[in-house]
Amino acid sequence: MILYFSGTGNSLAIARKLADATGEALLPLRDAAERDLTAERTVGLVYPCYDYNTPPAVREFVSRLRLSPEAYVFIVVTCGAQTGNSIHTVRRLVEAKGVRVDYCHKVRMPDNSATLFGRNPNDQLWKLDKYAPRVEQIIGDIKARRHGRHFAAPGLAGTLAGLPAVERKLLGGFKPSVLAEHCIGCGKCIKTCPVGNIAMDDNGKAAIGDRCTACVACLHTCPQQAIGVRGKRPPMEHQYHYPAE
Repeated sequence: MILYFSGTGNSLAIARKLADATGEALLPLRDAAERDLTAERTVGLVYPCYDYNTPPAVREFVSRLRLSPEAYVFIVVTCGAQTGNSIHTVRRLVEAKGVRVDYCHKVRMPDNSATLFGRNPNDQLWKLDKYAPRVEQIIGDIKARRHGRHFAAPGLAGTLAGLPAVERKLLGGFKPSVLAEHCIGCGKCIKTCPVGNIAMDDNGKAAIGDRCTACVACLHTCPQQAIGVRGKRPPMEHQYHYPAE
């Protein structure tokens, strides 16, 4: 079973490649948290790195997983550059259940948060070709059930970013908001949100709830660029989604 969490499609794309290559079923991590997976003998966790750590939603879903100590468990993180503590954090959550994490690795992908800093994530599409061999390496390792904890050690940046006060500030800085004057109530953001945190208000406008995990998928999906960060509207050409999706 390959479990994934994805905002703009990077992690979903990698999860699909792994599922296709291994013959394992594919399931959103959000749904997996409600199921008993103790019969699964292979469990993969695929998710992104945000701010040098694991997205809060991923931590919450993983903490609820029911896994077998006999399972071959692996983690693959997608990231713009560094993984920080994103692998370490989930490894600890899994191993607290008495389940060993056998294999960990990362794949660099276009950074969807780049638009928040005035950069275009679509300028990073070169990463898809450059790191394709890494994906094939990971697939080979998993099919051979190899062991190896790449990028699983904790680091200073990830540890600092994971401090509650720091994390609240980081998430607050990246939390999107609806620019109501531009919203047409199409509902695309509702379908995109991986944690079900967006709904329509009484005026037919999108409203973001208090469970935002700062994936900014809604910002990249909105056809009217009606979702921004710190009140700033993203340029249409900076909106990103994994190109094969």
